[in-house]
Amino acid sequence: MSPQLLHSGKVRDVYADGDDIILVASDRVSVYDVVLPTPVPDKGKILTQLSLWWFDQLKDLVPHHIVSATDVPEEWAGRAVRCKKLTMIPVECIARGYLAGLGLEEYRRDQAISGVQLPAGLVEGSKLPEPVFTPTTKASEGHDEFMTYDEVVAQQGADLSDRLRELTLAVYTRGAEIAARSGVIIADTKLEFGLDAAGELVLGDEVLTSDSSRFWPADTWTPGGPQKSWDKQFVRDWSLTSGWDKTYPGPEIPEEIVEKTRALYVDVYERITGNRW
Repeated sequence: MSPQLLHSGKVRDVYADGDDIILVASDRVSVYDVVLPTPVPDKGKILTQLSLWWFDQLKDLVPHHIVSATDVPEEWAGRAVRCKKLTMIPVECIARGYLAGLGLEEYRRDQAISGVQLPAGLVEGSKLPEPVFTPTTKASEGHDEFMTYDEVVAQQGADLSDRLRELTLAVYTRGAEIAARSGVIIADTKLEFGLDAAGELVLGDEVLTSDSSRFWPADTWTPGGPQKSWDKQFVRDWSLTSGWDKTYPGPEIPEEIVEKTRALYVDVYERITGNRW
């Protein structure tokens, strides 16, 4: 029996295949919760291969959902992984080491992110005194909303919430240390966790990719404004200059922006992993 489609997300498609699921990364690009009509060639493969590399680097910290990177239908080779079925936890687990994006907006309003108080006087791109756990809701439609840690506890219980925070910060810290060796700053990242059949907490989805993280060149990092990036922020920034109002449908991406985006994703993959694409 061929795999059965369970869910088609903004970027990934999820199939059931026996006791496993198959997660297929497409070349689609999503910004501001809208899938743009123009794909970026090889994006799905780059995200998948970078995630696999990171899962291997992190396996002593937290178990992951990968069963096989090769036991998948040939048509999806390189962009699909066979995974354990998990009961996903409806919390986006975000770690931030630098001030950017929605975290910057929250800080400017409250001098806090997800209820975590931060020092006065920080600016866009500032390094935080220490990484912070700033969870959000995981909305099936619309936008995710910031949650305080107490709200996570109310939803998931104290023990599981503590483990989510601990693992999120551990993964971020390990990832940031490894990436720094290659001149890459990981400003922030988003993780997803689930429970397996035995009730063990498992790292799922993707990890430390250009779609789920902000990657900045260390040699050009200068607090006080937007940073150069090796991630989806490049497409976000272009989309805002196109006159688009962030509502569906999104604009077609010009060929030169597609090529530049692919080049950025390849570049940071090669820098972090040391592998040629």
